[in-house]
Amino acid sequence: MDSPLVVGVDGSDTGLTAVDWAADEAARHGWALRIVHASLWERYEGVAPAGTADRPVDQILAESIVAAAEERALRRRSELTVTTDVLAEDAVGGLLAEGERAAALVVGSRGRSRVAGLLLGSVSLTVAARASCPVVVVRGDREARETRHHRVLLGIGGDETDAPAARFAWREAAVRDAELEMVHAWRRPMGDPSGHPLLADRTTTYERSAAALLDRAVEGAGPDRPQVRLRRSPVEGPAHHVLVERSAAADLLVIGARRRRGFAGLEIGRVAHRALHHAACPVAVVPWRAPETADGDA
Repeated sequence: MDSPLVVGVDGSDTGLTAVDWAADEAARHGWALRIVHASLWERYEGVAPAGTADRPVDQILAESIVAAAEERALRRRSELTVTTDVLAEDAVGGLLAEGERAAALVVGSRGRSRVAGLLLGSVSLTVAARASCPVVVVRGDREARETRHHRVLLGIGGDETDAPAARFAWREAAVRDAELEMVHAWRRPMGDPSGHPLLADRTTTYERSAAALLDRAVEGAGPDRPQVRLRRSPVEGPAHHVLVERSAAADLLVIGARRRRGFAGLEIGRVAHRALHHAACPVAVVPWRAPETADGDA
């Protein structure tokens, strides 16, 4: 693949953690790594040549941020091809534009916000909810970020948005030599009495239906999927609770997200939203766009 892996940095510690993860990911896939920092200072001040004494402070800061990130990436993975750029854009707009020609976007879970206790930065959330390429929000402990669990977790919701996510998860499991666990969380309809011990057969029916859905998801991933160790896990419970809980034993959680043509808002479901805020490992949101119908509606 000619498209690079793009990581956004802002000088924060979480941004540098994202650089570490992105460097490892680019090396695994044999991708080039592109490091970008978004800054609007160029719109209001002229660009001064590097090394001159009268350069604007914001220019010096922006150049220092990408230079430090490049040095860190090459120190971690010296074999990488790394390019850097300072984008004359706001962070969201710049990253979304980069995503149009990226293999994937990588961002930290929080930026340089002064809001204490913030679980997820607004830039990371917005990019994950609007990008046209997969977005990985790097979060979780060091064990997860360094792929020590040897497991990729894929949330299956039961619709066609899962196919691109499944293909992405399969590739990630293959390059990590990791187990791929496909999880579909099922729930009894409200008022259903099948939880009673005398109605165990109905519970079995729900479980079989969930297992069949996972089988269809395997087929939907396509015939060219890599060979990986595969586990199918039909689990009773709310999907957002199940995936967050199981993320504690995973290196990457993968979730699909639909993109509707012409929709300008945030397109991210409850499950992905909860995972981005609370998962114990990096989270990949993989977009899918419905084909246009005959009348042009998606």
